[in-house]
Order: sequence, then C-alpha cells, then structure tokens
Amino acid sequence: MPLVTTLSGDIDIVSHSAAQTQRLGARLGALCTGGEVILLEGDLGAGKTVFAKGIAEGLGIRDHVTSPTFAIIHEYIGRLPLAHVDLYRLEGSDAALGTGLDDYLRADGVTVIEWASRAGGVFGDDHVSVTLRHLSETKRGVRISPHGESSRNLIARFRHEAFGV
Repeated sequence: MPLVTTLSGDIDIVSHSAAQTQRLGARLGALCTGGEVILLEGDLGAGKTVFAKGIAEGLGIRDHVTSPTFAIIHEYIGRLPLAHVDLYRLEGSDAALGTGLDDYLRADGVTVIEWASRAGGVFGDDHVSVTLRHLSETKRGVRISPHGESSRNLIARFRHEAFGV
C-alpha cells in the first residue's frame, strides 16, 4: 500500500480492495485504548462501513457488523465497547444530539461515526477523521487525519505499526 504522510500528520493511503480497507480499520481498532472518536466520510459505497467493520475486528468484536443507517446507533462489546453510528438520515447537530450521541462521545469505548459532517461540529477537538474516496471500482483513497493530542498519538502509533515509519 503506498503511504504518504503530510506535514500536518495526515496519512494518505491507497487501498486496493475492500479486504485491505478492512485491515486498515482493524489495525486502527487494535490500537484504541478507549475514548477515541473516529469520524468517517465518503460517498455512498466508498468503504465507510468496511472500515468500521475493521475497527470492530481490531477491538475483538465477533458480531456481524452492519451499517446502522435505520437504527442510527449499533452497540457492540469487545475488548472495548464500540458505538457504531450512522448519521446519513439526520441533518444538523440538534438532530444528532437528539439520538443520545453525546453520551457515546464521553464514553470510555470507541465511537465510530459514518456521515459525521451531518452533525456539524459536535465532536470536540480530539478525534480522527477518515475520508474514503473512490479511485476505481476496487481502489479507494483513504486519508486519515488526527485532530488533537490523543488522536495524533494514536495515528503516530498506527503509522509505526502499519508502515514502520
């Protein structure tokens, strides 16, 4: 997988398959220690749920992970609890907070939010943004951007574990 690291600490990766995208998520999930908020963005079919499945795998979750589009939030138990949130059907921070999202943002587990931009800026200063984009039918561009000290430390560990740099 080609890797490019920017001066801001962002990581740009080309994933060549859904399995590779899931493995990236699993590497990140394995490094989580609790309290992480991971925001996923990208067009329909870009791989957000695949990446979330990988995070669940990295947390040791054995349940079948699906997109919570209609339920809004799915909870899973593994090494750490995972709240998998999908805000596709919501618009605005009030609607997002009305789901009880703020309780998960303060939790000791891991919160993964698909379509995070639909909630405005309710996520605080420390989170990881993951943007997935179509490059071809099977390839995806994955940009991982840390925001805040804890997230920068997490992504530095991820970079070292995944790529040795």
